[in-house]
Amino acid sequence: MSITRRQFVKRSSAVAAVAVGLPMFVPSRAFGAGDTIRVGIIGLGGRGSHSHATALGNQDGVDVVALCDPDRGRLNGAAGSIKRWFKRDADKYTDMRDLLNCKDIDAVSIATQVYWHGLGTIWACQAGKHVYVEKPLSHYIWEGRQMVAAARKYKRIVQCGTQHRSAAGVRAAIKWTRAGHLGQIKRINCFAVKPRKPIGKRKQPLEIPDSIDYDLWCGPAKKLPIYRDRLQYDCRYDWNTGGGETVDQGVHELDVARWWLGENALPRRTMSIGGRFMWDDAGDTANAHIMCYDFPAAPVIHEIYNVTARNFVDGLKLPKSIKGSRADRMLRHGPYGLIVTCEGGIILTLAYQAHETCIAFDRKGKQVKSFHGRGGANHFVNFIEAVRSGKRQHLRAEIAEGYLSTSTTHTANISHRAGKVAPVKQQQAAIAGIPGFGEAFERLQTTLKGHKIDPNSATLGPWLEIDRDKQCIKGNDKANQIVRGQYRKPFIVPDISE
Repeated sequence: MSITRRQFVKRSSAVAAVAVGLPMFVPSRAFGAGDTIRVGIIGLGGRGSHSHATALGNQDGVDVVALCDPDRGRLNGAAGSIKRWFKRDADKYTDMRDLLNCKDIDAVSIATQVYWHGLGTIWACQAGKHVYVEKPLSHYIWEGRQMVAAARKYKRIVQCGTQHRSAAGVRAAIKWTRAGHLGQIKRINCFAVKPRKPIGKRKQPLEIPDSIDYDLWCGPAKKLPIYRDRLQYDCRYDWNTGGGETVDQGVHELDVARWWLGENALPRRTMSIGGRFMWDDAGDTANAHIMCYDFPAAPVIHEIYNVTARNFVDGLKLPKSIKGSRADRMLRHGPYGLIVTCEGGIILTLAYQAHETCIAFDRKGKQVKSFHGRGGANHFVNFIEAVRSGKRQHLRAEIAEGYLSTSTTHTANISHRAGKVAPVKQQQAAIAGIPGFGEAFERLQTTLKGHKIDPNSATLGPWLEIDRDKQCIKGNDKANQIVRGQYRKPFIVPDISE
């Protein structure tokens, strides 16, 4: 898209306002039950152009009026969809700063890749917009803190897209557990097995289509040549632009685990074992990764696999009564979920295609309770309800919750990046005495050996002691460089505390 002189002046004003940490425009508008909330969608991959557009646009009193993406192909495609679905034309922008300068837009939903979430959310808050921002919340821990600070400073409603918080079944199961039906929680195991393919490794850089403004697409990230086969989706497996499956999918399970425990801070310490195995590609994030988050309430063991994990479900050692059930079928189709181990039994929590199922078993393996529900679309409804009320307390996944869950998964990646390849005996010594980690370690060994990978080639991440008040790593300068992150001018995340 060409840029008019008017747009250039507005954009220059926006950059100047952000640079000094001042709001570009903060409306005091209150929404009545009959008022229309005008929404702009930023980031138009499948999630933004379909899920966000329909979940917001199908609500009474909500109009999707603007779209933004530096990829003009995606932009025009999404505009066509809005025209078909809602019989209206949406304004189109390639630069989010131009969209955010529109004073008649009340809220935005951000479905860009993660490295744009932080700056996009902060700019939106400074521009007086309420925000729905996809998970994972931030690309770096420090960046997430600035996002929370911006929401507070500019008094914005900001919802994180961890939609399991709106799942009725999960909410009911947590309430039931906290009522003491199974006693104290002893540990939580989280897992996600999502087999994927290598992302390619090119000898010559990927040619960027003329339809994409590559400088805007890179934004805060380093502007580098691309040696994978796809520009868009697979950027999440590059440290420059993503955090891999550990953060991208893992934040869902970890968020529910932290919610279950009632933990409102980062873990006391974190460690990990894993690596990027088999694939000689351009990615550098782990594709098999086991982690331990040491929370005061109970440890959380976290397992992520992008390679096929044969016999993974059998290795979970679940009650025999689950065999042949709907839960068993959900597990074997795609194992994503949690096992909450309590004094008096376990609760198995599963998610598949927006359906959530929680099943409680006593210590003898007898099913004693089940909970079911859906959460995806309800999460957008909850966001709009909170925008209307003007009360962030009405949000089910308020930005502070998204910050803590996302940052917790970041600590595992930081441990991995600070780690070294270590023999199996050294790996075993590092996890000795941690409830439930031994079984996860066995599943990792089985998976690696099943692919004829030497388990001695795994990276052992150090135990990172976390300052829960300052949200940084104690005594580890290398790790804290990753906590702080790095940005490319002029796309610098501002320090909102200044």
